[in-house]
Amino acid sequence: MDRQYDLVVVGTGITSAVATRCREAGWSVAVIDRQPFGGTCALRGCVPKKILVSAADAVQGARDLTGKGVPAESLTIDWPGLMRFKRSMIGQTTERTEQSWARMGVELFHGLARFVGPTTLAVGEDRLTGRHIVLAAGSVPGPLPFPGAERLVTSDRFLDLDRMASRVLFVGGGYISFEFAHVAARAGAQVTILHRGPRPLEGFDPDLVDMLVRRSGEAGIRVELGIEVRGVDAAGDSLVVRGVQQGVERSFETDLAVHGAGRVPDLDDLDLDAGGVKREKRGVTVNQFLQSVSNPAVYAGGDAAANGLALTPKAEHDAGVLTNNLLEGNRRTPNYEGIASAVFTIPPLAAVGLTEDAARAAGRRFRVNHQDTAGWFNTRRVGETASGFKVLIEEETDHVLGAHLLGPRADEVINLFAVAIRLRIPARELQQVICAYPTYSSDMHYML
Repeated sequence: MDRQYDLVVVGTGITSAVATRCREAGWSVAVIDRQPFGGTCALRGCVPKKILVSAADAVQGARDLTGKGVPAESLTIDWPGLMRFKRSMIGQTTERTEQSWARMGVELFHGLARFVGPTTLAVGEDRLTGRHIVLAAGSVPGPLPFPGAERLVTSDRFLDLDRMASRVLFVGGGYISFEFAHVAARAGAQVTILHRGPRPLEGFDPDLVDMLVRRSGEAGIRVELGIEVRGVDAAGDSLVVRGVQQGVERSFETDLAVHGAGRVPDLDDLDLDAGGVKREKRGVTVNQFLQSVSNPAVYAGGDAAANGLALTPKAEHDAGVLTNNLLEGNRRTPNYEGIASAVFTIPPLAAVGLTEDAARAAGRRFRVNHQDTAGWFNTRRVGETASGFKVLIEEETDHVLGAHLLGPRADEVINLFAVAIRLRIPARELQQVICAYPTYSSDMHYML
């Protein structure tokens, strides 16, 4: 059946909020998703992950206070109980999402969408034509180039395991592997991370990453660097992951192998060529208004657009930009300055703004405040042994160029620096903020 709309949105994650706002403005709107409605973050990413991390953090927090008044040496995660709790938290997401849109009059389509013309998408027997199309399809685990890759479970699947394996191996040394590794370790698993490069978590400050890797080792997480995985073989009830390190073949036996080697935009099945939509590896090629450079009827945001970082806050920001440009004409451009990111390990690693290398490459003149803070009161009082910071402040303007934190609640404190960067608040003015004491935020004054 042929159907006509003002707007057709592909995907139901964060960026798909544009559907709600355009429908509220009186537009006719259709939304398509081949996966359960709700999107990556709510169903297969940030939300379920943080539930698991919260349990791991509680376990480790108690363990760290062993001998300090909290006898918790044997405390561990009850994995089936945690899964039940996680499912109770997110189990109604799809139903609520669909009901909310249905009440508004947004028409919902379940199935694989593909372009059959510049403004028309086919979904099963239906053909949906829109004055505008927004691609907000999120991301999926990227393809892996070695034999036996199908034996790895995806990050999506890891978040819904019925039981935790005794031995868990992660392929890839990015944030997915590190976050899940810290959860698995607190659930009693023996954990290994294989990374092909010389340093994991490549987008974060190397000095703080080194501290986190050491702390991960203390938690029983084995991090192997410089290993190029060549294959995964079945060995009875186990798996053998084969790789090469500096020309030497190595093998690792495990009960569960997890794909943690990154995600890619979920665009391959859309047949973008049929819609005249140009793309690159990172996503749809867009102009400054998040509009396709090759098809003006098509816009893209979040993970589907080849700009900015693949982060939930970026996707939310894109939803606002897209809404303005669709309803009012192209007039708003995205501003990604000061978007913070975090690796939810134990302790967390967080960053906002420029790294040292990036600041130097940009020709900026700056001073660096850098310190290991394991001896600070707020670290010691919770029994943590790994914490530190690095803050870059521009000499000429006194603006914070970048902030990098490792330690308890680093994922929260980083937002203070994000405010300073986005609003261009000089460091001397940020120091005038009076924080409750003793809180982690109150330590900010000593970092500037």
